Amino acid sequence: MAIEIRYPTHPEQVRSLDTAALRRLHLIDNLFQAGEARMVLSHVERMLIGGVLPVDAPVAIDAAPGAHPEVALDRREWGIVNIGGPGEVSVDDQAHALRARDGLYVGMGAGKLQFRSASSATPARFYFVSTPAHVKHPDTPIPVEKSMPKRLGAAATSNDRTIFQYVNPAICKSSQLLLGLTVLEPGSVWNTMPPHRHNRRSEAYFYFDLAPEARVFHLMGEPQETRHIVVANEQAVVSPPWSIHTGVGTARYAFIWAMGGENQDYADMAGIAPADMR
Repeated sequence: MAIEIRYPTHPEQVRSLDTAALRRLHLIDNLFQAGEARMVLSHVERMLIGGVLPVDAPVAIDAAPGAHPEVALDRREWGIVNIGGPGEVSVDDQAHALRARDGLYVGMGAGKLQFRSASSATPARFYFVSTPAHVKHPDTPIPVEKSMPKRLGAAATSNDRTIFQYVNPAICKSSQLLLGLTVLEPGSVWNTMPPHRHNRRSEAYFYFDLAPEARVFHLMGEPQETRHIVVANEQAVVSPPWSIHTGVGTARYAFIWAMGGENQDYADMAGIAPADMR
């Protein structure tokens, strides 16, 4: 189990960062390595962002002696989405089958999470975000068919997309975590426009289903001091509450968004007019 620690950034600091420093502090890469669980602990909302790629044998995350203390399961909740082949996540002794784009919410207090693929030829790829929790809520499988879809945007503005809400109060209870998946329609490349920010929540964007040569230009920073990070397939960006987030790709793509903070109102966001951006 590999874990990296990341610390928060101040808006004044981000104004002066070069490309390498901006990527080092906000971009998350190499989440999927065969037979491993890899993760980043961000001190932004103490989000744990990671990936598990089981191939020939199950991969476990647990709170056993010797495990990294930041990954202890007793005070954390988890949102998990499979973006690969069929697989299974076991929470203690309860197994949950996950097909591609199926999700699973795991409440705090689990002793062990175990990830396995149905076939080593087409292994599952489990992406997860975990946040601190203070109340135990029931573990909840969320097949993509039972997620809450919301169609937004339009082809004329190149942001025709469907937002599938997975961890949401209308679907399953959580302490603070919100999580969902957004899929862009053919010809659309903006993941959200106009941009916005969440003053009461932080967010992580995980981009996937990009062709090897495709890229997403993820915009962040203050509205008057925007910066960008060029993102490839299966890379993520941590967006603090003071930062805007929006992005545009060279082709269509999908992404998983996850939020942690003091409220769970998905629509609680401050919109920013494109004309006011710099």
